[in-house]
Amino acid sequence: MSFLSKLRRRAAARSRVAARVPDGERIYAIGDIHGCDDLFAQLLDRIASDCAKREPANTTLILLGDLVDRGPSSAAVVERAMTIGEPFSRVRLLIGNHEEAFLAAMEGELQRLRYFIRIGGDATIRSYWGDDESYRLAEFEEVAERLPSIVPQRHRDFLAGGEDMILVGDYVFVHAGVRPGRALCEQNVKDLRWIREEFISAEPDWQQTVIHGHTVFNVVDIGKNRIGIDTGAYASGNLTAIGLEADRQWIIDTAS
Repeated sequence: MSFLSKLRRRAAARSRVAARVPDGERIYAIGDIHGCDDLFAQLLDRIASDCAKREPANTTLILLGDLVDRGPSSAAVVERAMTIGEPFSRVRLLIGNHEEAFLAAMEGELQRLRYFIRIGGDATIRSYWGDDESYRLAEFEEVAERLPSIVPQRHRDFLAGGEDMILVGDYVFVHAGVRPGRALCEQNVKDLRWIREEFISAEPDWQQTVIHGHTVFNVVDIGKNRIGIDTGAYASGNLTAIGLEADRQWIIDTAS
């Protein structure tokens, strides 16, 4: 990014009207975990510690999607996500493009399985398979046949039951982004899970602040009416969350 672009980005961030969460509510949102269960556990501990230092509130955790793929422990991440309790009153999951591909790969079609593996699903399959050597020796057709049976049904139901968009106060939470020039109520699922450059580079024409993952940044990327919190945990070792309460925003990560 050029120096001029950075100045424009900072100016846009300063001019952004402060978004608000409804009174009495607190939100934590976690970016793309991608199979990094150790970082997920660390970040949850840090969020719990942060929450304990604040006044009581109705606290919601939002997972921005892409729990699976690339990192070594996708199965453990999904299990942990399903069993999160206090201090959260509610845990909500967005379906990312990698969840979409994972669920499609379990339908038994070889083409969908090949695509899933190509985008990082090999690590997810290994985490459920449980034996790297037998997986290495397995024929592609065997993997396609066995995959649906080794992923617990409750994991499949949990991932399939995720949402595509969550609105809280002045904030919109999506996995990838929103299509510029289209009202939020008219957004399509493909864009919410897959859009990238058209959203990242757009001059926003929406009023709400969009919290999203999907596109990796070295640090939290604050644009005008947009905050990207995917810091590439599987490669960087840094998993990031944002905290929101009233008109306040703060960052918690595993690198601090």
